[in-house]
Amino acid sequence: MSVNGVTSNQVTTAYDYPVTENVKTGTAAAEGTKKENTSGEAGAVYEPSKETTASATKKTYTPDTNLINKLKADADARTAQMRSLVEKMMSQQANTYGKANDIWSFLRSGNFTVDPATRAQAQADIAEDGYWGVNQTSDRIIDFAKALTGGDPDKIEDMRAAFEKGFKRAGKTWGGDLPDISQRTYEAVMEKFDKMAEEAKKTTAAATTPDPADPTTQK
Repeated sequence: MSVNGVTSNQVTTAYDYPVTENVKTGTAAAEGTKKENTSGEAGAVYEPSKETTASATKKTYTPDTNLINKLKADADARTAQMRSLVEKMMSQQANTYGKANDIWSFLRSGNFTVDPATRAQAQADIAEDGYWGVNQTSDRIIDFAKALTGGDPDKIEDMRAAFEKGFKRAGKTWGGDLPDISQRTYEAVMEKFDKMAEEAKKTTAAATTPDPADPTTQK
């Protein structure tokens, strides 16, 4: 029985990003003042400049708190369900568990038996499209990363680094090389980060490319 719960619980490290709002607001306010000289001649009238400085604005990315809480609650519930199942298995096989140091070494050993119903549920959960399968798990990790950063493309590499750090920590917790399904999940997540980075580059390029139909861009 291969269990991939460690992937969701360990590699998706919750990290906070300070979202900085860098909006410069320029205000031009001037009133014309009339000065009279001592000889009775009209004084010069001050004309305020009509030139305005364009405000440089940067899009603000805000963490999606509601989605973050939903994803965390869902993962916690499913992890608790898996842990309960494993603890039940361990209590029924006390001798096997007694030789293990912890829950992870118990699972890693593979030296235990499961009833047909439990086996069928586990196989469904870790199937390609199962809750703990490659597709759903990698999607949840990416969704969680996007929710934390509000989808800020400038944070893609930070998210990738945090994921890699969490995956390595998961390996240490597991006590060795993670199961094959975890390795495939890792590869799927990295591919999705690559896709995000590529899409961000295209969006940036499109935003900075002059529009031929816009007369203001013509020399």
